[in-house]
This record gives sequence, C-alpha cells and structure tokens, in this order.
Amino acid sequence: MLYEKDFLAWTQQQSELIRQGRWQEVDLDHLIEELEDMGKSNHRELESRLVVLLAHLLKWEFQLNQLQDQWREFDGRSWRKTIIEQRVQIERLLEDCPSLSSHFETIFQQAYSTALKLACKETQLDSLLFPSECPYSPKQLLNEDFMPESR
Repeated sequence: MLYEKDFLAWTQQQSELIRQGRWQEVDLDHLIEELEDMGKSNHRELESRLVVLLAHLLKWEFQLNQLQDQWREFDGRSWRKTIIEQRVQIERLLEDCPSLSSHFETIFQQAYSTALKLACKETQLDSLLFPSECPYSPKQLLNEDFMPESR
C-alpha cells in the first residue's frame, strides 16, 4: 500500500483524488487518522514550546544570579534569546491555530511539570528550590516584556 511505502506520494495521490472528486478511491481511514494527528501535532508543539519557555524563565529567576557571581561575563543572553524565540513561535502558532487558545490553560499546566524537571536537571539545583505550582500566569508568559526577578 502506498501509504506505508511512500507517505509523500500517498498525500499527493489523495489530494489529486479529492480534487478530481473521485471520493470512492480516497483512503478515508488513513486520511482521517492523518488529520487527527495534525491537530495533535499542533498541541504537542505548543506544549513543547511552553516547556522550553517555562524552563528558561525558571533558570532566569533561580540561577541567573548564581551564574553571574561565578562568571562575570555571564549575562543570560542565550536564555533571553531562547525566551524571545519561544514567545514569538507560540504567538505565531496561536495565530495559525486559534482553537489552541481554548486549550492553552490545560497545556500550560501540563507543560509546567515537565519544565520543572528540565530546569532541575539543567541547573542541578534542588527541586525544592522551585515552586511546585507555576509562578507565572499565562498572560506573563506571553508578555514580551515580562522577565521574572532573579533571586
């Protein structure tokens, strides 16, 4: 079956069949599966970007001062660039897929627990140092001017 052998060729074939109105020949089961996966993909991308954003905000708040004390030249520039990039990409994703906004709060909550684990591993700081609940609101997360105070 073409679907299993050459996915790109299968998508082109399905598009052409639909354009021609040859509905009986369309691989409906796989087409439905792929459409559902597309929606899941957007959900996963939003969660992934939120994880990275949250982890970097946590590192900024809880580790920046420590690293600046160790290395005077450390200014967190790479963290700031990552924070900016994730915000821009999240904004674009929400513009492209407005229905994701209705799931934002749930995805945001799921992302925090993963971001917390990531921040702990990357900083090697004790997990008890970080808040168990997200200290940032969704509005703060998406606010391009928001940066938490470094502790």
